[in-house]
Amino acid sequence: MKIDFTKNTDGLVPAIIQDASTKNVLMLGYMNKEAFDQTQTTRKVTFYSRTKKRLWTKGEESGNYLNLIDMKLDCDNDTLLIQVKPVGPTCHKGSDTCWSEKNTTSYGFLSKLESVISERIEKADTKKSYVASLFQKGINKVAQKVGEEAVEVVIEAKDNNDELFLNESADLLFHYLMLLQAKGYRLEDVVEVLKSRE
Repeated sequence: MKIDFTKNTDGLVPAIIQDASTKNVLMLGYMNKEAFDQTQTTRKVTFYSRTKKRLWTKGEESGNYLNLIDMKLDCDNDTLLIQVKPVGPTCHKGSDTCWSEKNTTSYGFLSKLESVISERIEKADTKKSYVASLFQKGINKVAQKVGEEAVEVVIEAKDNNDELFLNESADLLFHYLMLLQAKGYRLEDVVEVLKSRE
């Protein structure tokens, strides 16, 4: 890795810290060549502190280390993307990230949909919310609906109407997310099982 430490007069390059698993950005620090070398040797992310004017390993006082997984260099050879496995919160103020965000896995729109389902299960009027009314009928009804939608997906897969196939697939996924919550699980739990089979 040929990092250009000479572009800045202080010999520092930005190091973006990203959780290797969740892909969330945790913090930004700066490295000089010595910090980079120490990080590679110890496998614990070490920065150059501009305020303390010395090397510091993240977690050296708190125990909240950033264990190195991978490092990538950008196209201009002057910025690092460092993927880590964090031990505890990353921010010195106690939050998961330096932007006060939770470091949780997000599956984009599917995670948002899970949250909407959860809110409707807990708070929605069963007369106005399909989710609340189906959930109130119990796990057997939710499971039955998943079965019905699965059969409809199979039927539409055998036909040539892509729109119907995609709509039934969406219905199946939606009801499956409901079933997961009825059993006390989230999509992340299923992903972990899939990862364990990798």
